[in-house]
Amino acid sequence: QVQLVESGGGLVQAGGSLRLSCAASGRTFSIYAMGWFRQAPGKEREFVAAITWSGGITYYADSVKGRFTISRDNAKNTGYLQMNSLKPEDTAVHYCAAGGGNLLATKGYNYWGQGTQVTVSS
Repeated sequence: QVQLVESGGGLVQAGGSLRLSCAASGRTFSIYAMGWFRQAPGKEREFVAAITWSGGITYYADSVKGRFTISRDNAKNTGYLQMNSLKPEDTAVHYCAAGGGNLLATKGYNYWGQGTQVTVSS
């Protein structure tokens, strides 16, 4: 069992930055891939970024490529999502997840955090 807790969300102006954190506890975090997803009201949960267990390979949705950076610090049992050049369309609840399946799909993850709200004003 893995417990994940997101933090770092908030309200920012367009063009601003936020860094989300995902703190893990329970089963060893380092053996799992980690991903970030987001969900806006009335929309499906969508893939944002993912990173393999070792941190050697990363994946990004086209909509965030070049603006967001996913990373992890296994020694601290923590994952991160650095979000720069934020746009109003980034407004959503952001979730971190851990798993070992298809890193680009919600079904690829077994454990999910509670979510943290990111709101970007224009």
